Amino acid sequence: MTWLWRICFSGLWLLPVWCASVRGSVQLTDSRDPSVRHHNFKDVVVWLEPVDGAPPARIPPRHYVMEQKDKHFKPHVLAIPVGSTVDFPNHDPIFHNVFSNYDGQTFDLSLYRPETSRSEAFKRPGFARVFCNIHPTMSAVIAVLATPWFDVSKASGDFEIREVPPGNYTLHIFHERATEETLKALMSAVAVDNNLPRLLRIRISETGYIPAPHQNKWDKDYPPAIDDVPSYRPNR
Repeated sequence: MTWLWRICFSGLWLLPVWCASVRGSVQLTDSRDPSVRHHNFKDVVVWLEPVDGAPPARIPPRHYVMEQKDKHFKPHVLAIPVGSTVDFPNHDPIFHNVFSNYDGQTFDLSLYRPETSRSEAFKRPGFARVFCNIHPTMSAVIAVLATPWFDVSKASGDFEIREVPPGNYTLHIFHERATEETLKALMSAVAVDNNLPRLLRIRISETGYIPAPHQNKWDKDYPPAIDDVPSYRPNR
């Protein structure tokens, strides 16, 4: 991990301070996922929290997009600051029903048509597991973070957390195929200062991960797969 320095502004008085871009990379190991075995290390969330627990003066909310295309959520993992809104446009020629009923914020956007969009504001930290009530293979994760200092790893495993002021932080990691024990063990102290230290690649083992099928928004098993066609309409 490396620190690259730039001038940024801190607090309500807009005082210039030296800020760092905290860069590093993750490596996934012990995985059963074929893409990981081909060195695809994307979708790991990495973020920094101040050791003293003091939140930033203000975390500006933003609008983000998680689209539905080819019966997939894109991106599969999205990190956002608390208070932000996510748009869920439907770019498939069929209906979708985005929902989350455990982990993080619960919501249900109901059934909506192709080429329309619905939105949800995320008001508290947590990890929202997102699904479609029609298509059981569709899933995603929204990491809602009480910090502005975060990133999601690329396929190479690289990440960059920008504009981090000097100070002491705790580095946190989330990967949906790692156990809580594994992620807790990876937490580490990070000092952002003028020494420009370099840390080794972060290795995340998927040992112990057991995939489990999820249920629909009524906590029931999904019915047999439907034959999606552009003319599909909900039952009335």
